[in-house]
Amino acid sequence: MTISTTGTPERPATDLGFLLHKHPDRKQSFPTSHGTAHVLYPEASAERCTAALLLEVDPVALVRRGKGKGRGGSPDLALAQYVNDRPYAASSLLAVALSSVFKSALHGVCNARPERAEQPMPLRIEVPALPARGGADLVRKLFAPLGWSTVEAVPVPLDAQFPEWGDSRYVQLTLEGELRLAEALRHLYVLLPVLDDSKHYWVSPDEVDKLLRAGEGWLASHPEQKLITTRYLSRRWGLTRQATQRLELARLADADDIAVEEIDNAVAEETETAERPTPLAEQRREAILGALRAAGAGRVLDLGCGQGQLVQALLKDVKFTEIVGVDVSVRALTIASRRLKLDRMGERQAERVSLLQGSLTYTDKRLTGYDAAVLSEVIEHLDLPRLPALEYAVFGSARPRTVIVTTPNVEYNVRWETLPAGHVRHGDHRFEWTRQEFRDWAGKVAERHGYGVEFVPVGPDDAEVGPPTQMAVFTRVTPDDKHTENVKEVKVA
Repeated sequence: MTISTTGTPERPATDLGFLLHKHPDRKQSFPTSHGTAHVLYPEASAERCTAALLLEVDPVALVRRGKGKGRGGSPDLALAQYVNDRPYAASSLLAVALSSVFKSALHGVCNARPERAEQPMPLRIEVPALPARGGADLVRKLFAPLGWSTVEAVPVPLDAQFPEWGDSRYVQLTLEGELRLAEALRHLYVLLPVLDDSKHYWVSPDEVDKLLRAGEGWLASHPEQKLITTRYLSRRWGLTRQATQRLELARLADADDIAVEEIDNAVAEETETAERPTPLAEQRREAILGALRAAGAGRVLDLGCGQGQLVQALLKDVKFTEIVGVDVSVRALTIASRRLKLDRMGERQAERVSLLQGSLTYTDKRLTGYDAAVLSEVIEHLDLPRLPALEYAVFGSARPRTVIVTTPNVEYNVRWETLPAGHVRHGDHRFEWTRQEFRDWAGKVAERHGYGVEFVPVGPDDAEVGPPTQMAVFTRVTPDDKHTENVKEVKVA
């Protein structure tokens, strides 16, 4: 990123060095948690001065800082931790470096030239490679209301030698206008990660204060305030709501429309009565129950039943005449028994449910003959080499008429509240798949064992990254005798 200004003999352009607290005659380097930030001046005269912030990202250090946790068993996604656009494109990494290297300038502090820090100055800022999720139009919508006379966002082609491939998601950004340097830096600090729509670090509650400090004087009245707030806070519902309420409070207080105390009371009351979104676990159970009812299943296996939440939900519907929960953990089955109150259950109800201890990677004759089997958030807890054993035990040996499998969609993790960047959703997850990886696996399983398969999104289906949970509904289409022949052929091969 470069920052340029012009000057006069009375106000030389080299005052930029005082405002940034970086001397134009020296190249300076600053260590960061993800690499090294360099500040240098390609030109420095009374007429024109340019300061450049160059961030040299170390991809290995970035992964290590994230403790190496992330995309699990996919080789492509594991490699993506090291091979990505972070060393080459502006992102939250650059925004953090800017706030660290130019901290005093960001706050408008300059003891050597205090009057210059308070005055607008002609500025030209260039960012040669800026990720823009939303395209050049969104870039203009974000910067134009902030007082910039020129906002130029030129799409970068995917490959200049192959123009037919079209444009990439990156733009070359140029901003020009008369602004205070501190204001310009605060615009960049907030909007760089907003345009990238991804942060490299975990968004904690103190990010709300950072956003409001950097957005003071412009964010409350910005036409795209909702988008900015939502993306900056990584779509964390609670933090976004808190920031929005505080911005509204500030806007109304400035306008003197209503007493601050009244606004505070109204915000507090609204917060208490606000409807919370339905938990994903509940949405997942409802999706499974709906699929089981649509399949006409009466006798159901809950494979990997854990502490019995789904078994409990199944018992509430009399259409499910027999429910069997299976888990490898005796402790989990003990908790499930307590949850279901099996020792106090009536005889008729008790006849409908049973809990079995067993491993899903071994064939088990007790599990044959059922209408449906559910593997809800199970497969990701197995090491990838063990998946074929589970596949054969369920689809090849037990062979229920319907099999329902749910698993996390790793693409949605960037939208997940409280989830540190690059981490899987649970410490015991051995992998988390993209939508395409899950579809590829499910399609091959269906083909090998004589099933058809349909895919159902569970939870909010994001236009860009899909739903938080992906569900596959397998329906048996091949007669058992033909399937047996096919399996023997596969084993011989």
